[in-house]
Parts: sequence; C-alpha cells; structure tokens
Amino acid sequence: MLIPQVDRASREESMEFLRTHEFGQLVAAGRGRDVPVVVPTQFVVIDDETLMLHLSAKNSVWAAIDENPMVMLSVAAHYSYIPGYWRVVGDEDPDMGIPTIYYAAVQARCEVEMMDTTEAKLEVLRAQLRQKEPDRKHDPDVHAHLLPGIRGARLAIRELDGKFKFGGNMDVPHRRAVAERLTERGRPADLAGHGYAMRNIERDERKAAAESASD
Repeated sequence: MLIPQVDRASREESMEFLRTHEFGQLVAAGRGRDVPVVVPTQFVVIDDETLMLHLSAKNSVWAAIDENPMVMLSVAAHYSYIPGYWRVVGDEDPDMGIPTIYYAAVQARCEVEMMDTTEAKLEVLRAQLRQKEPDRKHDPDVHAHLLPGIRGARLAIRELDGKFKFGGNMDVPHRRAVAERLTERGRPADLAGHGYAMRNIERDERKAAAESASD
C-alpha cells in the first residue's frame, strides 16, 4: 500500500496494532492464479516475528499456500469518513474543504510454515487460548478427535508496513479541528481516530518545540 512518510507507523506501533486487532484478511497468491485466495481469519501474535493461526482443513487457502508459502496478512480498523467542511478553520469556506478518510492499516508479508502434526495443532490452539481464555481449565487435547478437521500455520513476518492515516498531511490547527469533530460525532471509530490524531499532533508539537529550542 502507498504510505506517505507522514502516515508511516513504526514497527513497534504496527506490532502493537496487530496485538490489539487480531482479525484480518489472509491473502495467498499461489502460482498462476487469476486472483489470490482471500480468507477472513483470526490470528494470534506470538512475538515480534511470529504469528499463528488455524483454519478448516477444507479451506481453499491451503492449496494456494502449498503452491507459494509467501502470504500477506492485512488488517484495517478505525475507518472514519471526514467531511470536507470539517477540514476548515477560521474564515475558510466550508464548501472548499476536501473530504478524506481516516483509518489505520497494517500489512504483514509472511512466510508460512505448516503445523500439521497433532502436537503442532495443539501448540496453535494453546497459544490462542492462553491469550483469549487464560482461565480455561481444560487443555484443547480433550478435543483431539476434532484435530483432523483443522490445519495450523506459523507465519514468520518478513516485512511489516503500518499506515496510520489521521491527517498527518495537514497543519496542527486543521488537524485539531478534525479531532474535535470526531469526538462530537462520537462513533467508536471516531473516538479511536481521535486518539491516533491527538497522539500524532502531540508528537509533532514536541518535535517542533525541540527544533525551536535547538536553534
């Protein structure tokens, strides 16, 4: 995806986004296909280099992965439409404001290692349950008879790109005007976007203050 420098997230920010948004689109190109296979899926972050997931053994994505183990995991959230009239300040003409979209997105280019043995599948399930149901009393091996119905995968992250598009191309007064509108509208994505926008504003203000102090 196109990522202007003002919107580029750090690797640390991108990994934190994946940890808090563990559902995305797994894209497997395969070889010689007209279109890739795209599968909505939950996943679990193991560490800064590794993800795990499991899907039905019948899922068509596995054939594409067998052809080519390089995949893309794409995760997007906090979509907000920003009307043009939000992006004006002072005596600027509201009808001349240009609408845009605020959103956060992370794409992880990964190499897949299949986890098809019984113990490997249990490793995937245990990793998921440790994070999602830490108080669960029974090990997933109590359902061992169901394991032939799934396949597991370890995804080694080879490239990671994050884009936090929250008005970074505008000056601070215009960004603050939009941020205030987001809180007024108050949808869940708006409130999340407000947090990203204010974090970026505060970061840029600190940077400007530091540069001014050094002059």
